[in-house]
Amino acid sequence: MGGTLGVGIVGCGHISEIYMANIPGFEALRLVACADIRPEVAAAKASVHGIEALSTEALLAHEGVDIVLNLTTPAHHKAIACAALDAGKHVYGEKPLALDIAEGRAILSLADQKNLIVGSAPDTFLGGAHQTARAAIDDGLIGRPLSGVAFMMVPGHERWHHNPEFYYQRGGGPLYDMGPYYLTALVNMLGPVARVVGISGKGFQTRTIQSGPKAGTRFPVEVDSHVAAVLEFAEGAIVSMVMSFDVKAHGAGHIEVYGTKGSLSVSDPNRFQGTIRLSGVDREWRELDQTHAYGDGNHRGLGLADMATALSEGRQPRASGALAFHVLEIMEAVSTACRTGAAVDLHSRPERPQPMASATLEQE
Repeated sequence: MGGTLGVGIVGCGHISEIYMANIPGFEALRLVACADIRPEVAAAKASVHGIEALSTEALLAHEGVDIVLNLTTPAHHKAIACAALDAGKHVYGEKPLALDIAEGRAILSLADQKNLIVGSAPDTFLGGAHQTARAAIDDGLIGRPLSGVAFMMVPGHERWHHNPEFYYQRGGGPLYDMGPYYLTALVNMLGPVARVVGISGKGFQTRTIQSGPKAGTRFPVEVDSHVAAVLEFAEGAIVSMVMSFDVKAHGAGHIEVYGTKGSLSVSDPNRFQGTIRLSGVDREWRELDQTHAYGDGNHRGLGLADMATALSEGRQPRASGALAFHVLEIMEAVSTACRTGAAVDLHSRPERPQPMASATLEQE
């Protein structure tokens, strides 16, 4: 399959706008149609972007749609992904891949049966900052990675999201919502995880929506909102990770990796851009020059474009279903470890994604 591939979006919520804005800038992609459980929302988005607004069924049957971009909430990821695969469409979804590894395995198994490709967000690890960090490790600037830390600690998404309830339901919480960014960035740098331990808790039983038409509405918290885990990577590195919606403010960084020759400070994995800093035996930090493209803004859709290019080149996409499944398995293993108090081994061992070339997939 070559040329420009047509994209149909299912789910026209908050995240859809950046995808719709960015997709036309990638030569490998063509935005065709959108669908949403709320037809009026899909119609409004379609009007702005000059595409068709369809029912989900009609979008899946559309001959011009080659890839379905699944932007529904996590509870619907499996159903929409499998429906798209059954309709003969490749699938690229928002994170997480599914609610649990059983659902994730079902998606990937169906894709194999249909000879179709699955890709998944996040794709921020393909950005200039994180590819620069990956290159620093691959080039041996910190020696052999030994350990690291990762912190994502905020007060909670009810501060800004008008409908934040799903962030506190199964498939949400800090681990499943923000964990994919951090875990994907770590796997990109250090390879797959082999074993985890963890402890988690819930700081508040209810939350209050702080903006939008439902401001002041209280809703229950159904998942743990503070997760502390230790990840043992297959290559030996040990990383301590904290994911929390219970922290009002903190002074910790995002990710640091410590090696036999030095340390690497890595920027926010929820962003394509950022500052990467290196410290050696002199213990002085210096900023690294960015070595890769896509480090100057929000390039969501880059993984989708890479998937389209991968289809034409006969290779696996960098933001692959296998990578997303491994990240999902890590999160489920951490959840199990938190619940049982026991260490949990992981079984999937995806290869690290191919590094990006600095000129790959340049936008028009």
